[in-house]
Amino acid sequence: MLTPTEQKQRLKELALVFLRLGTIAFGGPAAHIAMMDDEVVKQRGWMTRETLLDLIGVTNLLPGPNSTELAIHIGYTRARWPGLLVAGGCFILPAMTIVWILASLYTRYQTVPEVEWLLYGIKPVIIAIIVQALWKLGKKAAKDVPTILAGIGAIVAYFMGVNEIVLLLLLGIIVMVVKNWQNKGTSTGVLILPFSNILGQVGTTSATVSISSVSVFLFFLKIGFILYGSGYVLLAFLQRELVERNQWLTSQQLLDAVAIGQLTPGPVFTTATFVGYLLAGNAGALAGTIGIFLPAFLLIPIVNPWVTKLRQSTFASGFLDGVNAASLGLMAGVAYTLGITALIDWLTVILAIVSAIIIFRFKINSAWLVLSGGFIGLASHLLKLIN
Repeated sequence: MLTPTEQKQRLKELALVFLRLGTIAFGGPAAHIAMMDDEVVKQRGWMTRETLLDLIGVTNLLPGPNSTELAIHIGYTRARWPGLLVAGGCFILPAMTIVWILASLYTRYQTVPEVEWLLYGIKPVIIAIIVQALWKLGKKAAKDVPTILAGIGAIVAYFMGVNEIVLLLLLGIIVMVVKNWQNKGTSTGVLILPFSNILGQVGTTSATVSISSVSVFLFFLKIGFILYGSGYVLLAFLQRELVERNQWLTSQQLLDAVAIGQLTPGPVFTTATFVGYLLAGNAGALAGTIGIFLPAFLLIPIVNPWVTKLRQSTFASGFLDGVNAASLGLMAGVAYTLGITALIDWLTVILAIVSAIIIFRFKINSAWLVLSGGFIGLASHLLKLIN
């Protein structure tokens, strides 16, 4: 039981860490997870790398934004309900604020800002950060032959386009069965299977000329409860529901929402802030944001206590080991895909290599590397303008 002073100190630390991460965390969930590993395990020692791996594995089996759920998990583990609210809220707040401002400017000027030069320098750094996290986490996750094979299998399945949730469940069960077959005579624990992938069509209200903030909230609340996968799955879903079915947005508006999501740090699910603003102004922006993230805040306190129980069960811990290894395999596949788009010339390749050397050799905070990458992107842009 924490004393009031200890609780206050932990909440302050959580706020500072996740506000910073929410401000600089470009690159999607894989990059966010890598930065959280750097902050929570390497820099601060709040938990072991194995515990973080278990939390990553569980979040991959839940609907909603994975990296945001991991932040909420960390906050809940560190300081219970207050920590959950502080960590999750602070991670979402910077991106929500930036997207909200850009949505306001967009409605006025009908265009998105040209800041690709910023991402030009940041993306190679993000690749180095992800590779370092994969190396550190991989050494913990690859415990034996079954988990190594699960990781390799996940990489292959990623490039084959196999459904992520089906893959994680399947490999988790296979590793669990193999490990318990190898260790016959162990006691059987309790295995709680997570939600199945029930992604499908979502009922929405019929299209109207004026869309209320309540309608926006309910629409994104449904998405938060049933949508699995990355932010890019969200965008495909929005295309079907908002553009094709309800005609609340045009295809161009949704494409611009995609661009905003690419240009801003933090969770891609803050696209809901942008879309909500377009549909119902300031109230819609707030309603969309709360709606899509609320399920994560409700699910994590229910799931979190089971992580330790699963790990303590000899039978079920094999399932977690398989899911963890598969999660890192998927993360490796994402890193490769991101690398193709990030390493586009000699400067970005050199930047990625130098960043990797620095992050592997020295215990430097990843935030400084991201800021340095942004500065290099700015310098490169200015030199091109001069020439």
